[in-house]
Amino acid sequence: MTSTAQASEPGARTAHPDHLGHVIFIAAAAAMGGFLFGYDSSVINGAVEAIRGRYDIGSAALAQVIAIALIGCAIGAATAGRIADRIGRIRCMQISAVLFTISAVGSALPFALYDLAFWRIVGGFAIGMASVIGPAYIAEVAPPAYRGRLGSFQQAAIVIGIAVSQLVNWGLLNAAGGDQRGKLMGLEAWQVMLGVMVIPAVLYGLLSFAIPESPRFLISVGKHERAREILQEVEGDRIDLDARVAEIENAMKSEHKSTFKDLLGGSFFFKPIVWVGIGLSVFQQFVGINVAFYYSSTLWQSVGVDPTDSFLYSFTTSIINIVGTVIAMIFVDRVGRRPLALIGSVGMVIGLALEAWAFSFDLVDGKLPAAQGWTALIAAHVFVLFFALSWGVVVWVFLGEMFPNRIRAAALGVAASAQWIANWAITASFPSLADWKLSATYVIYTVFAALSIPFVLKYVKETKGKALEEMG
Repeated sequence: MTSTAQASEPGARTAHPDHLGHVIFIAAAAAMGGFLFGYDSSVINGAVEAIRGRYDIGSAALAQVIAIALIGCAIGAATAGRIADRIGRIRCMQISAVLFTISAVGSALPFALYDLAFWRIVGGFAIGMASVIGPAYIAEVAPPAYRGRLGSFQQAAIVIGIAVSQLVNWGLLNAAGGDQRGKLMGLEAWQVMLGVMVIPAVLYGLLSFAIPESPRFLISVGKHERAREILQEVEGDRIDLDARVAEIENAMKSEHKSTFKDLLGGSFFFKPIVWVGIGLSVFQQFVGINVAFYYSSTLWQSVGVDPTDSFLYSFTTSIINIVGTVIAMIFVDRVGRRPLALIGSVGMVIGLALEAWAFSFDLVDGKLPAAQGWTALIAAHVFVLFFALSWGVVVWVFLGEMFPNRIRAAALGVAASAQWIANWAITASFPSLADWKLSATYVIYTVFAALSIPFVLKYVKETKGKALEEMG
């Protein structure tokens, strides 16, 4: 890196945009993909038992229908980086918005079980793209001084999407008289639940036309003047724009378009930094967080809670998820990424262990004993709170920051794909594991939460306050 670029780094790290509200709007619009990610991932929670009844399928087959979207997620995440490098971040968002819309319509009007599964794969592909493009785009347009907080918009949008989907599901269930298969607008209630996603999908597409392209992508395709304009928008007039463009350009000259081959190396196939990203993604999912969002209404019903109350508990869990995410957004740039991850891991171990203990008791008249039932409910909220204030946010921030420029897009794609594969493994296995022994299932999640502590201590480096050009 040249001396000019080196001189510009402190200015880049402390740059404060003149119109912070505009930068916030840009990050929020990009994070709308995260909202759809959360909404589409969680809305199926309201349809699980209706799908089981309508198509008369067992737990294993049901799990595959629920989890099959995650295969699409993995494919979308793996290909999004390359697509974004070729046609731009904004075009990638627009493709994702179209796929979300198509998936919503198809899922609401399935002809058969295989048809529903196909539309869930389409939606999964869109989620996978959004999971990569959101944090990558925000990391590239955000001023370094605000990057952690703006990067956490992605997770904030995800948890708001989850909460809104649960609120919509609860409202529609009540409108249908408490029956997931009750009639609404000529369809069964669960079909309407899945179809409502058309509204935020169209909004995401419209917002993508209102935000600028990433300066780094523009520089990569030779549009330097437009890149300068956007850098001035997002980093302010007080920085040396020529130096910032030179810094980014010099960093890019020493790299080439990242490919899968660039990730290879070291003694275990991938470069060590790629394995750290994969590890963060896998641990984020192996604690069982998405069981709380895909199956929570079914879980509570299995221990004696009536359907309407189970939907309400799913919604309150989503609110706790939002509270935890706000806490993380406040502290991610103050205390750093690693401390939050460690605090969250300890809290998750406690919550999951208490859930495992509560579920180890036999049901009485189809319900958990009162003390164990309340313990399970409170512990579930504790688990979600500590996940949200830590791993839910910091993993996305880490993945947007931790990789060297020369491999960022490809490495982020691989790490996000690993996350979706891990998510699929948990989602597909939960119904069968729960039928086998619910308490043992939660013991497994507790063990992974505990193992995440030494993993962070040994392998994960702090990225707080560093410019992207410094990574690696």
